[in-house]
Amino acid sequence: MTVSDLSVTAKYINPYTDFGFKTLFGEEANKELLVDFLNQLLPQKHHIVNLTFKNPEKLGALKNDRKAIFDIYCENKKGGKFIVEMQKAKIKYFKDRSVFYTTFPIKEQAEKGEWNFHLKPVYCVAILDFTFDEKRKYKNFLSKVQLKDQYCRVFYDKLTYIFIEMPLFKKKENELNTHFEKWLYFLKNLENFETIPQILQEPIFMKGFEVAELANFDEGQLTEYEESLKVYRDFNCALDHSIEEGWKKGRREGKKEGLKEGLKEGLKEGLKKGKLEEKIETAERMLTDGFTVDQVIKYTGLTQMEISDLLKKEV
Repeated sequence: MTVSDLSVTAKYINPYTDFGFKTLFGEEANKELLVDFLNQLLPQKHHIVNLTFKNPEKLGALKNDRKAIFDIYCENKKGGKFIVEMQKAKIKYFKDRSVFYTTFPIKEQAEKGEWNFHLKPVYCVAILDFTFDEKRKYKNFLSKVQLKDQYCRVFYDKLTYIFIEMPLFKKKENELNTHFEKWLYFLKNLENFETIPQILQEPIFMKGFEVAELANFDEGQLTEYEESLKVYRDFNCALDHSIEEGWKKGRREGKKEGLKEGLKEGLKEGLKKGKLEEKIETAERMLTDGFTVDQVIKYTGLTQMEISDLLKKEV
């Protein structure tokens, strides 16, 4: 299989796909890319010199406990833990999920026998292809969250959540001021680059372009990328369709019960119903194509029980 055989015309991978993201940031040979990216987000005292990739699948303490599967899970030389996620679509209880995920690298630090509870820093870094809180006053693309007291003083500085909302990053090439902004510009536009912009012609980004170039992939990698790209496109199509259906229902309800209130309620209900139907359709296709239950849950946001019901229907 060659690049021309794929249903893609891009020169570089889409980093929003599961395969693309892990190719850039989740492989031992390319970990300098992840180190450089993370160091733009960390305080100097927690900067990474080197890191080790750890098993991204974390099991609960008991057999039937919920497990977590991270996109990337790594540890620096001093024992600091880093969860790095590419989240493609908003899911219910997103903040709760982020907090739940950080309980795993915290609990695994517990030592047997006598232990003084001294913990290493834990960071959860999420690159989001959506905005998670449209109602907030400040629309910054970068949010750093720590536990604080009523006087806004940091109570605990070794647990940090970093959310990067890519739709809010709208800077153009001539507006980039920092190395971190160059990283975001690289990630947001990678699939659309035909040539390497002058401002990104630095060693670390040149390495990124080399890693991401489809012409450098073997047949197996190209096949895996094609499948990952299909899942990403299917999910986006399902999301777009549900939004469109929500607007249609909103307009219909608006004509009956008053334009303003009808649009509001119709959109709300239409989006809710449309999203669920499209998620179910996407889940059915993924299960048919051999994806695991955990992968389906991750990409669709459906619950374990909902997936179980689908499997029962197939039988």
